[in-house]
Amino acid sequence: MTTFVYSPSPLVPRTHPLISKTQRKNTLAKTHERFSHEMVNRLKTQCLVHLQNHSSVLGFLNFSSKPHISPHFSVHSSRDSFQAIVSRVCAILSQVRWKESSELKQLSPQLKAHHVAEIVAVHKDTQSVLVRDREFAPADHIRILMIKYCRNEEEIRRVVAFLDEISGKDFGFSLYSSNTLLIQLAKFEMVEAARNLYKQMLNSGINPSLLTFNTLINILCKKGEVREAELILSQLFKYEFSPDVFTYTSLILGYCRNHKLDLAFGVFDRMVKEGCDPNSVTYSTLINGLCNVGRVEEALDMLEEMIEKGIEPTVYTYTLPITALCAIEREEEAIELVAGMKKRGCHPNVQTYTALISGLSRVGKLEVAIGLYHKMLKEGLVPNTVTYNALINELCVGGRFSTALKIFHWMEGHGSLANSQTYNEIIKGSCLGGDIEKAMILFEKMLKMGPFPTVVTYNTLINGYLTKGNVNNAARLLDLMKENGCQPDEWTYNELVSGFSKWGKLDYASFYFQEMVKCGLSPNLVSYTALIDGHSKDGKVDIALSLFEKMEETGCSLNVESYNAVINGLSKENRFSEAEKICDKMAEQGLLPNVITYTTLIDGLCRNGRTQFAFKIFHDMEKRKCLPNLYTYSSLIYGLCQEGKASEAEMLLNEMERKGVDPDEVTFTSLIDGFTVQGRMDHAFLLLRRMVDMGCKPNYRTYSVLLKGLQKECILLEEKVAVQHEAVYSCSPHEKDVNFEIVSNLLARMSEIGCEPTLDTYSVLISGLCGKGRLNEAKQLVKDMEERSFSPEREIYYSLLTAHCKCLEVDLALKIFNLIEAKGFQLHLSIYRALIYALCKAGRAEEAQDLFANMLDKQWNTDEIVWTVLVDGLLKEGELDLCMKLLHVMESRNFSPNRLTYEILGRELSRIGKCIETEPLADKLKVLKDSN
Repeated sequence: MTTFVYSPSPLVPRTHPLISKTQRKNTLAKTHERFSHEMVNRLKTQCLVHLQNHSSVLGFLNFSSKPHISPHFSVHSSRDSFQAIVSRVCAILSQVRWKESSELKQLSPQLKAHHVAEIVAVHKDTQSVLVRDREFAPADHIRILMIKYCRNEEEIRRVVAFLDEISGKDFGFSLYSSNTLLIQLAKFEMVEAARNLYKQMLNSGINPSLLTFNTLINILCKKGEVREAELILSQLFKYEFSPDVFTYTSLILGYCRNHKLDLAFGVFDRMVKEGCDPNSVTYSTLINGLCNVGRVEEALDMLEEMIEKGIEPTVYTYTLPITALCAIEREEEAIELVAGMKKRGCHPNVQTYTALISGLSRVGKLEVAIGLYHKMLKEGLVPNTVTYNALINELCVGGRFSTALKIFHWMEGHGSLANSQTYNEIIKGSCLGGDIEKAMILFEKMLKMGPFPTVVTYNTLINGYLTKGNVNNAARLLDLMKENGCQPDEWTYNELVSGFSKWGKLDYASFYFQEMVKCGLSPNLVSYTALIDGHSKDGKVDIALSLFEKMEETGCSLNVESYNAVINGLSKENRFSEAEKICDKMAEQGLLPNVITYTTLIDGLCRNGRTQFAFKIFHDMEKRKCLPNLYTYSSLIYGLCQEGKASEAEMLLNEMERKGVDPDEVTFTSLIDGFTVQGRMDHAFLLLRRMVDMGCKPNYRTYSVLLKGLQKECILLEEKVAVQHEAVYSCSPHEKDVNFEIVSNLLARMSEIGCEPTLDTYSVLISGLCGKGRLNEAKQLVKDMEERSFSPEREIYYSLLTAHCKCLEVDLALKIFNLIEAKGFQLHLSIYRALIYALCKAGRAEEAQDLFANMLDKQWNTDEIVWTVLVDGLLKEGELDLCMKLLHVMESRNFSPNRLTYEILGRELSRIGKCIETEPLADKLKVLKDSN
């Protein structure tokens, strides 16, 4: 094999003097991109088999990667001009004495990469030109260009396959082209291909250069293959080369990647001893290695050392310890380091700011992080996806979802490509804020436009549905996940088992537990404990115990939470002897009871009327230095009040305050109920005042306890009046107006004790009354609040609208619906579902259809519309005809659900006894199945 080195021809055409440097750069980039794209596409066709013929021709024409703009064939020349020059060159090349053509020499400087690509594709009659004319050096140049302009692993593989095909006995790779290919293989981390190329070079008689060895050592070290790299190093010595700074730095990188810092420093010492001076990359590699294993102090020492030796750290060097300091919450030192780098004239880059923004956000300094974000924008730095992800994540965690959403939309509007992590963060923020519908809109966008949802996306959405109690949609999302080829993981099934257990759907929880096993996933501590807890709370303690035993048999380590779940079930069932045995077993395993263990026992005893024994455990836990918490005190207060010992319970409340344990609404409500049962309403209201003063908001249960006490007062007063034969005052609890009078009395008594009703008071009462079906009292309460200059908030409107729908008072419901829209409040699919169903039941199907069409004008997830409105709304209530009409409306407006959603519809139709074979739905399902 002949070895040669390509040198650029002196005849390379010069760039037109009127073209600016920027224009030259842009034109070159576009030309290279087009040439690479066309070249790769044509590798798939038979035409490129002839590239070997044209390579020498192109070399003769002095083709260059640099653009040339001629007066006749400019970058902006028309397609006709382009075809004209291509056709003319092809015609000349077809002639026997083409090399003597003066016209070809004139055209040669005008040719650009896209001209040559077209000539290569269409010229057919030069099959033997390469071997016959032996134009090797220019041909090698074309080969090198082909290799250099590959943009990914797929392209480089195609090019290599093609070049292997045309490389024969007389046209093998040169050292230059071999090194170029090796560098590209290293760029795409194609280790095996690099190994094979090196072997081919040796077998072909090509003597490797230092560049060859360095490139191969570097790619091996990047992958942590240091032992193999050391073997290559030994071969380097055989060829009488000396390792340079690049060689040593690559070896240091390899050892750092393998977390063998001592060996990395050994190489560092060796290179210094051999007289090879480390550079900034060498130090940066060591600093990075130290930071990765948590040796931040040593990394900072290395930074100081390199400065002392006169080696200027780069922005990358500084960013490494800055990131490490932020990760361990030493953000103040990180900021000082940034200030130090600026003093040395090294300005932070996007990665530096990203590290600081993320670090500051994590420690709660979100405002400072946002300030840094604006600062980097002012400095002309464009945040990358990592920056945005860090900021969006911390904003969502901090409850500032609206700000996070603004940044997300800003990204989209300014061409910053959001990746799956960005979407996952914003979806998580939506779910944390209770807005699963907005999260599902983003999910649909991912499905249609990318990036494709990951297992994290699905898990986040499933958790979002389960948190809100929408178990049906959580299950459907799992099916959609499988349908889209995304395999559920342990986290997915843990969420499902926990969520269904929490909402009392134990059959489904057990089903997903079994499915998890069938999928080859091992149930872990989380899934077992969730299932045990669910059965315990549902009173199915024996099943919980069998799961507990199975958990031990399968080798799944039990923890305190597992024991607590079983103890909770046994305590509630008054099976304290068994609970005590479980506690003993727990101690044998070396697990100490925690506050939850003690509180579980205390709560069980209090609920079974054994408060005296509960106090023994309470005192025992204090002796064991286990401090009682809110739930411990709440259980004891509840138990005492149930036994009529409200005054003693209040003493416990005082003890809580002294010990700094803040009572919640459950604690106060139990105590208020205790005094209400005793008829001590004045004291009950004083406790309400105390509750509000402590910043604890009463819930509907609190107010209902007081209303019950006031009603009892009313009945006693009526009985007293009746005994005295006076009919002056009547307070029958069966009359609705009187019931509202009791509510009014509640508000009046609150005012008397200096606890004026607020908007929140009205909201809680109205929502509660609506939920209990007491719509008339709720409406009267709305009038009362408006008279007090309070404007109803969103939750009040929602409650009223839902209540009117249940009563089929559709006109009033529509009036409230219009009010909600006019005020700009967000409308949920559940609201549309309730109203559409009410209109249907009231015989106003056309209005229901119009409302549905209006709903489609807003942003929704298509599948969620079907799940929530059609399946869980109309089909569940047997309204098949309207359901199918609304489905047709969706389809006619290009709102096409997923195939799985059609199957869900089909299953629901079968459930209600409707055969789908005669329905258009059957045809739709058949088409969708055939398309897959």
